[in-house]
This record gives sequence, structure tokens and C-alpha cells, in this order.
Amino acid sequence: MKSSDKSTESFSSELEEGNALRLDFGKLQAIGRGEAAVIPVAVQDFDTKDVLIVAYVNQEALAYTLTHGVAAFWSTSRNELWVKGATSGDKLELVDVRVNCEQNSILYLVRPMGAGACHTKDDDGKARASCYYRRVDRSGNTAGEREEKSELSWRLAPV
Repeated sequence: MKSSDKSTESFSSELEEGNALRLDFGKLQAIGRGEAAVIPVAVQDFDTKDVLIVAYVNQEALAYTLTHGVAAFWSTSRNELWVKGATSGDKLELVDVRVNCEQNSILYLVRPMGAGACHTKDDDGKARASCYYRRVDRSGNTAGEREEKSELSWRLAPV
């Protein structure tokens, strides 16, 4: 493993497991500068209505999803088709696909077929049911203190 791989892995772990709020406001701008022709896809559990993940889809990923009946996405970081659950077994069975009014985003309604939808694991090593496993902790602050806080001073807490 190269030292840059260790650095990226450490940052990724800190980002995915840490409690500091570090939102990536440049993600869409970077995708826009790239060559991937994608639109966002929100993925929602059909039964519980929980939002599981927000990802990106191109024509290839959407065609795969519709043909095979499982959620597939376009990985903007790896620039390749990403069939959710292909390696983990945590596939998302397609129930319905919806398109927004401007036809620039879609919604997959799914039923999870494995332990979870997120690639991260909880403290017990189990896949998390949703990628939205933390919330912004606003407790203990007065309204005035909230206005003064910067993004980096807000903390994350488990849902």
C-alpha cells in the first residue's frame, strides 16, 4: 500500500466515522467539470420510506437497473458502473423508478435484499441500513450561538 493510499484511507475513515461536519460542497461542481453525463438518484426504502443513499446514474446504470431489477449507479470517483451489492451482497431490489418534473433527477424505490445499503459498517461490523446514519447535533446551543457557529464547529451524532 502506498503512503498516499494510507492517507486517503485515514481521511475516508475520519470522514465516514468521525463526528466533525465536513460537507463536500464542491462535489457537484467537480462532477460538472468532468466528463460523466450523470443525474442524481435518490434511493428510498419502499416500505419504511427511509432515504438510503443519494448517488448518480447515467444511461448505462439506468438501463442496467431497469433490465436487472436491482439498483445500479455510476461511480463518479471510479468512473465505472457500480451495481450496489455486487461485492457485499447488499443488493437493492427495484420496486419503482420515478422521474422529477424537469427530468434531471430520479428516485429509486427499493427493497433492501441484504444487511444494509451503506458501504460503511457500524461498531458491530454490520452494514448500516442507510448512508444517513448521523445527524447534525444542534443540542446545547442557544439560537444566538447557532448563528455564530461555523460549519466546522457543528458536530455529528448518531441517528
